[in-house]
Amino acid sequence: MWHHYHHDLDARIRLLIITQFYPPDYAATGQLIEELAIKLSQKEFKVHVFTGQPGYAFSTASAPKYEQIHQLSIQRSQISRFWSQRIRGKALNGLLFCLRAVLHMVRAAMHHDIAVLTTAPPYLPVLGYFARRLLGLRYICLVYDLYPDVAVRLGVLKPNHRLTNLWRWINCKVWGQAEQIIVLSSTIRDHIVQNYGIPAHRISVIHSWSDPNLVVPRPKSDNWFAQRHGLDRTFTVLYSGNMGRCHDLETVMATAKLLQHEQVRFVFVGDGAKRSLCMQLAEDYGLQNCLFLPYQDKQDLPYSLTACDLSLVSLSRGMEGLLAPSKLYGCLAAGRPVAVICDDRSYLKDLVTEAECGEAFQQGDREGLAAFILHLMANPQRVEAMGQAGRTYLEHHFTPDIIAEHYAQVICRSAGRSRRPQLLPSAAPQRQAVPVSDRLD
Repeated sequence: MWHHYHHDLDARIRLLIITQFYPPDYAATGQLIEELAIKLSQKEFKVHVFTGQPGYAFSTASAPKYEQIHQLSIQRSQISRFWSQRIRGKALNGLLFCLRAVLHMVRAAMHHDIAVLTTAPPYLPVLGYFARRLLGLRYICLVYDLYPDVAVRLGVLKPNHRLTNLWRWINCKVWGQAEQIIVLSSTIRDHIVQNYGIPAHRISVIHSWSDPNLVVPRPKSDNWFAQRHGLDRTFTVLYSGNMGRCHDLETVMATAKLLQHEQVRFVFVGDGAKRSLCMQLAEDYGLQNCLFLPYQDKQDLPYSLTACDLSLVSLSRGMEGLLAPSKLYGCLAAGRPVAVICDDRSYLKDLVTEAECGEAFQQGDREGLAAFILHLMANPQRVEAMGQAGRTYLEHHFTPDIIAEHYAQVICRSAGRSRRPQLLPSAAPQRQAVPVSDRLD
C-alpha cells in the first residue's frame, strides 16, 4: 500500500508558481492565486508557491517564511517592502523580488515539471525565459495587466521610447519560449495577437472567478455592513476594489452629481491613485451622497458586496485589451445587477449582455448611467431578476472549481501530460479577432 501511495505522489505534476502578491496581501491578484493554488493542490498537482512579504496587508507587516498545507507549500522572500504606495517604490520592490526569485528558480528548477509566472511584477516572466533556456524548465505566462502597453496608455512611457520598444521585444522573446500564455479576457488575447504577432492557439483565455459559496446574496435587513453605514435605507450604488488610474471613476462621480438630489447613495470601497481625486470631486461638487470606505477584510466581503442595489465595474478609455477587472466576478456572486463602463467593443459589454445581468455604458455617459439607476430604483423586481441572472451565469462559468479545471487542462498539456478533461459548462462569450485596421488599440 505504501508503494502505491508513493507512486501516486510521484505521479503528481510538480508545479511552481511565482508571484509577488499573496495573502495576507489584500491585492486581488494575490487572493485569486491563493484560491487557484489550493484548488490545483487538490487535483493532480504538487504546488509550490514562491512569493514576497505583504506590502498591502491590513495589520500584518510580515508572514511566515514557510507554510505547508497538504500538497501546497508556500515560501516567502524575507525582503521587506519599501514605499509600496509609490510608483518608484513599487518598481524597486518588484526588482528586489525578481532578484530573489532568480536564486529560488535556480534551486527549484530541477524539482519541478513546469512553472507559472504572473505579471506581478510585470517583468517577472523574463525569469521564465532564462530558466527555460539555461535550466530547461517549462513555463506558462499568466498575464494580468499588459505592459508596457498600460504604461503607454497612461502616458508614463512614450509609444516609441527605447524602453517601450525594448520591453515589447522582450515580451515577444518571453512569450515565444512559453508553453502557453494565459490571459483574462478575449480582448487581451486579440491585442496580443494583433500587436505582438503571437499565434492565437498559443493563448488561452481563462477568466477570473468568485466563490458563490463565500459570497451569497443576502437582504440588507440581514446585513450588518449595510446597517452600520445606513445603506439599508437608500438605493445604493457600489464601487468596490482598486480605484486606480486604469478605471473610469470620473463618469461615476459625474453621475453622482447628476443624482445628488435623488434617494441614491454612491459607496466607494477600496483605495488607489484615483481615490483622492474622487474625494476631491465630491467636495468640489458639494455632494452629500458619496461614502468612501477602506478595503475590507476578506471575511467581510460577503457583507460589503451585498450591501448595495447596483454594482459598478469600469475601465478607462483606451484600456480595453490591456487588463480585465477581477471585481466583476464578486459582483455577480453577490446577486446584484452590474453597470459596466467600458468601450463598445469590450468583452465586459458582451458578458453582461449574454448574462442579462446589467447594462454597459461608454466612458463619459453619465446621463445613460443615471437613467439606468433611476430605472432600477423604480423597478425593484428588475433589480432582483438581473441580480439572480448574473449569479446563475457565474455558477455556470466562473466558479473556482470550473476555472481551476481550465487551468489544470492548460498546465497538464503544457507539461506534456495527458489528461481526461472533466465536463464543463460552455465558456463565456468570446469576441472574434478583427483586422488591425478596425481596432483602436
